[in-house]
Amino acid sequence: MKSYNPNDSGKKFLVDECQKISITTYIRQAKAKLKNALLMSTLEMDSKAIELTPSKTSFHGERYWFKCPKCSKRAGTLFVHPLNHEIGCRKCLNLEYRSRRYKGMIEESF
Repeated sequence: MKSYNPNDSGKKFLVDECQKISITTYIRQAKAKLKNALLMSTLEMDSKAIELTPSKTSFHGERYWFKCPKCSKRAGTLFVHPLNHEIGCRKCLNLEYRSRRYKGMIEESF
């Protein structure tokens, strides 16, 4: 004697007719929500709030940038000044790269 299954009404259904619940879709959505929550929060560094700001890429993606606390412009890298410990972009802190500063000169090795 065959046991009765509540899902068995005698008619066979196709997979295409059913709602699909995929673990990969669920994980992708959870990762996207977590990423947005992390990126939209403000970072605390030396008791200063550092904001993140997105920009659109050409293939409908997003790229995130730091917002400089001094000039409010987008920056990929922020620096902490060695003397006054201010946080800002390279231009605001008036910083130069070593290769540009000693261009054309022979640099002593440290």
